[in-house]
Amino acid sequence: MPRSELLHRLAAETARRERAGLLRRLRVVEHGDGPWLETGGRRLLGFCSNDYLGLAQHPQVIAALKRAADDEGVGSTSAHLICGHRREHAMLEEALAEWTGREHALLFSTGYMANLGTLQALLQRGDTCVQDKLNHACLIDGAQLAGAELKRYPHADVAGASRQLQSRPDSAALLATDGVFSMDGDVAPLRELAAVCTREGATLMVDDAHGLGVLGDDGAGSIRAAGLGQREVPVLMATLGKALGCSGAFVAGSAALIDGLLQFARPYIYTTAMPPALAAAALAAVTAAREESWRREKLAALIARFRAGAAELGLALMPSPSAIQPLQLGDAQVALDTAQALEQRGFLVGAIRPPTVPKGQARLRITLSAAHEEADIDHLLQALNELRRMPGAG
Repeated sequence: MPRSELLHRLAAETARRERAGLLRRLRVVEHGDGPWLETGGRRLLGFCSNDYLGLAQHPQVIAALKRAADDEGVGSTSAHLICGHRREHAMLEEALAEWTGREHALLFSTGYMANLGTLQALLQRGDTCVQDKLNHACLIDGAQLAGAELKRYPHADVAGASRQLQSRPDSAALLATDGVFSMDGDVAPLRELAAVCTREGATLMVDDAHGLGVLGDDGAGSIRAAGLGQREVPVLMATLGKALGCSGAFVAGSAALIDGLLQFARPYIYTTAMPPALAAAALAAVTAAREESWRREKLAALIARFRAGAAELGLALMPSPSAIQPLQLGDAQVALDTAQALEQRGFLVGAIRPPTVPKGQARLRITLSAAHEEADIDHLLQALNELRRMPGAG
């Protein structure tokens, strides 16, 4: 096939998505001030970021980044294994390992890279990777790129996970799950999955991108909240760009796991290390997340207030105890129209449509932050109620 035809095919697929009303578009945010976002000449109250603890603009986090940039410059200039691994990276890895109760941690530039690298290092052709059907795309991609047989089970179905493991009793097996599911906001049944893995001789991996900082003792995440540790969950991945308000990711576990990733995790080996100033900022964010427990307490109170108010209004929120509060609307165009109507009222809320979620399950993904105030929650509920009461509203 001539190369030009590939671009033609891509353009045709894009056009089909646009006709279906599912085209993704970029939005430029000119300025952020806590939960407030300036975009398109308007100031909107955002309920769509993952800055769950409000740390992205924490003064100590910003100051740490500035100090390290003044001392070390901007870029790390190299891959970790050449000369890019700086003191700031090592200090952050030590803090993350201690926080999560693990022997060691290893930094990656993004969560996507962390999951790809870990799964490709652990899995080989002929192995089995069992995953929740609602896992993040990078977990699915990682298993497929590793060449393992990917077997998926119905969402949060422990018996289904067990059946999938039992269907390949002679192969090496890894069970991977989100800790907190990014589009539904619910928490995986980790204790039950850990018991299944122990019984079936499988390794359990948890992507805790949306749990770290929010759940568990001093915010250590969904694994700690479930009363589990490194023995039951040998592989932990979590990100620095959500509750910690920075960017990047890490994998934590035994010394053997981290040593193996250093040798075989290609997305780690063959890329430039994150800027040392960013690692310094993330270390300050870890300290703030652990010491400023009022942030988790405030977030929990805001979640309870929002859910109680939604129930009073008859809004059918999905069953989520986390900062992710999805309002399922079903039709993709209805979700998009509702998000646009909220924007006209001064709110920025994400409309999540297929293929990110299954067909017929389009929704508003409403996310809460410790940076919000009670009045912000009440104003959003008022706007949702106004839209619900409009003629022809779904």
